[in-house]
Amino acid sequence: MKQPLVSPVDRDSNPELQEMINFYEETLGFTPNSLFTMMHRPRISNAFLEMNQSVMENKGRVTSALKRLVAYLSSMTTGCRYCEAHAIRAAERYGAHEEQMHNIWEYKTHPAFTDAERAAFDLTIAASRVPNEVNDEISEEMRKHWDSGEIVEIMGVIALFGYLNRWNDSMGTMLEEPAVGSGEKYLTKKSDWEVGKHKY
Repeated sequence: MKQPLVSPVDRDSNPELQEMINFYEETLGFTPNSLFTMMHRPRISNAFLEMNQSVMENKGRVTSALKRLVAYLSSMTTGCRYCEAHAIRAAERYGAHEEQMHNIWEYKTHPAFTDAERAAFDLTIAASRVPNEVNDEISEEMRKHWDSGEIVEIMGVIALFGYLNRWNDSMGTMLEEPAVGSGEKYLTKKSDWEVGKHKY
């Protein structure tokens, strides 16, 4: 794309932006351009912030790091380079193991992953595909390792990133430099990740 579909609003244009800026400064170290784009309609950005905080809240075994790895795999499946870089950066910031981040593509066989994580990742990829590929086998494996609340948490992340993947790939949101750095650090050696349409 020659330019984003919609340009972000100025970060100083609206006092309502401050809560959002504070939340994302903690999460990513910067506020994503996608949120400044949503601020053209503040109710959308405010609703998204609430959904993001609710989905990413840590309730126990579904750790913050695991949620970000789920977000990465969901984004990788749909092909959103912007969200892939954001998710892997957040995984790093929330304590994902280096071995897992460097070997996420081999999660089915690599010893750094548990059977419970493998089940979650299988669900992530199947649920992120169009048409949806979640079946009885994947569902049974999930119920073997996770309780209903935990499955809802994992599905919440997948659904949240379904929204973000479509938003950012369609908008052609410009990828921020810190996220580019994380993408280059973790994603370029074993995948075809590149900034792509998100560079201007």
